[in-house]
Amino acid sequence: MIGFLSPLDLAALAVFVLSWAGYAFVVDRVPSIRARSVIVAMDEHRLRWLRSAVHRDNRISDVAIVGNLMQSTSFLANTCIFIVGGLMALLASPEVGRRVLAAMPWAETTLSDGAWEARILLLLLIFVRAFFELTWALRQFNYGSILIGAMPQDEAGAKVPAKVVNRAARHFNTGLRAYYFGLAALAWVVHPIALMLACGFVVAELHRREFRSHVREALADPRG
Repeated sequence: MIGFLSPLDLAALAVFVLSWAGYAFVVDRVPSIRARSVIVAMDEHRLRWLRSAVHRDNRISDVAIVGNLMQSTSFLANTCIFIVGGLMALLASPEVGRRVLAAMPWAETTLSDGAWEARILLLLLIFVRAFFELTWALRQFNYGSILIGAMPQDEAGAKVPAKVVNRAARHFNTGLRAYYFGLAALAWVVHPIALMLACGFVVAELHRREFRSHVREALADPRG
């Protein structure tokens, strides 16, 4: 044992960190790869939307679209609060979680107090990060709705609100990605190998949805 984590625990945790950080770096920071993602394709469509909006005197429908985006963002942010509350309860009463864990096949049932707390603290960190990303996205969508209402009637005026709404979408995407990796981290409660397998599944699924999905093909269609 190294401290209260076994070498297998440490290896699984390293795989988790490298999977999340590596995927985020490659997708968000490598221009040639990022250019082929769903989020970049949607950036262009949002700019087209706001360029068309500048010619409308009544922009209630455009602000309503942003309102719909805010609702889904607010729902996920509120859910983070409930998840964090539940995790705090598990941290305070580890015997409850261990009773549930004992009923699962192949689960580790001999976790030390430190190992159990490490697993719950990792989940807490993930969903606190998700909360901050989602609430910042929510604020930016709010700013975007104001900017849409104040847009001048020329296409150059669409650039600023488009940048704000696009940044909001990126933070929403980062918060949603935290949910995916939070579900992967939940597998660590069962077994370190389960965490490694879950990381591979999440990375593969994120890649498929962001780069190889039917939605990505539709967004890249020049006739769209």
